[in-house]
Amino acid sequence: MVRILVAEDDAMIVAALRDGLAQEGFAVDCASDGITAVEALAVGTYDLMLLDLGLPRRSGLEILRKLRASDRALPVLIVTARDDLPDRVQGLDAGADDYLVKPFDLDELLARVRALLRRPGHRASPVLRWGPLTLDPSSRRVEHRGRAIALTRREYALLLTLMQRPRSIFSRSQLEESLYGWDTEVDSNAIEVHIHGLRRKLGPAAVRTIRGIGYGLGEQP
Repeated sequence: MVRILVAEDDAMIVAALRDGLAQEGFAVDCASDGITAVEALAVGTYDLMLLDLGLPRRSGLEILRKLRASDRALPVLIVTARDDLPDRVQGLDAGADDYLVKPFDLDELLARVRALLRRPGHRASPVLRWGPLTLDPSSRRVEHRGRAIALTRREYALLLTLMQRPRSIFSRSQLEESLYGWDTEVDSNAIEVHIHGLRRKLGPAAVRTIRGIGYGLGEQP
């Protein structure tokens, strides 16, 4: 599942971004200051970062320069109220991949996010296959025995996680971490609910339970 770090200190903007990105099927972690953002980058694996320049405790430009000095190729979209040309030039020269000025339209931001994730070198998205299952990450199309299957965004994210490592067994906490952001409240039975949905749509053997350990894809027929 695509995981995005939102480094932003405005609570209203954070809420809008979290909801909008989650509707697109992305997992979202949020950092409200520069120090927290740096710590998140040090321990987390992200596909893209949305970065405000005016963060407290450490500025967005400092974070960006530190990130690029480490040779990490993480795509960065600056989202800021600073709309002067020198600020734009400084942000792009510091290593940002794109620059969006507040206030912004959420649809435009989502389009820019999708464009950055499509860029060559982001990461390959080959079609995944496991027995009768086919999952195409580029179109988010899932087929079972040649028939298109409509999944909820959480069911899709869960299936994508399982199919990316089809011979692995995942604990509940690993699956929760893959599907949800840091500050998302997760019901104790959420993973079981999504697995039940996959089994109902793909067949009872699609996902197997290893008692006391976790879950994995069913054996190929």
